[in-house]
Amino acid sequence: MTRHDPRIDAYIAKSAEFARPILEHIRDTVHAACPEVEEGLKWGMPYFSYKGGMMCGMAAFKQHCSFGFWLYKEVLGEDAENGGETNGGMGQFGKLASVRDLPGKKEFTALIRKAMALADAGVKQKRPKSAPKPPPSLPEDLAALLSQRKHAAARKTYERLGPGAQREYVDWIIEAKTDATRQKRIATTLEWLAEGKQRNWKYQ
Repeated sequence: MTRHDPRIDAYIAKSAEFARPILEHIRDTVHAACPEVEEGLKWGMPYFSYKGGMMCGMAAFKQHCSFGFWLYKEVLGEDAENGGETNGGMGQFGKLASVRDLPGKKEFTALIRKAMALADAGVKQKRPKSAPKPPPSLPEDLAALLSQRKHAAARKTYERLGPGAQREYVDWIIEAKTDATRQKRIATTLEWLAEGKQRNWKYQ
């Protein structure tokens, strides 16, 4: 049984005249290649899911359409463009002005089946690793105090803390709106560090 979402019917019906054959062709090809596909709307655009995960999606604009795979690099290769601008169009196939701008039916079907095989194998989209944030710069007044012998215990605790925990203390100090508040927070910081405590130790 074909799983058509009436919201996609409405989306296609409201699209520009040139776009409807493109969207219908994409839809028909996806369903023919993947009878188990499920339709839905995400971010206001039609998407096709397989085994609970997004597989591919399409969209219509004023003068062009777009189509793209969720696991685009795995389907199209490491050099594939991402879901952003590609030759001025969203997705990995650029601006689609007609069905001819898409791969041929045989190639298109093969790509969809490759996306299905990846889903069957449990392949997930790789999230880019964010670079770790560097340790925060110590405010000059706190750095001067930590360099003193009487605050050696506080300095040792601070140096053992990870960058995130260090940043909690530094941000707390520099966000003080008055000098009196700043000085009070510095004194508390030195006290808590000397006791081996993190900034939010009360909640740990």
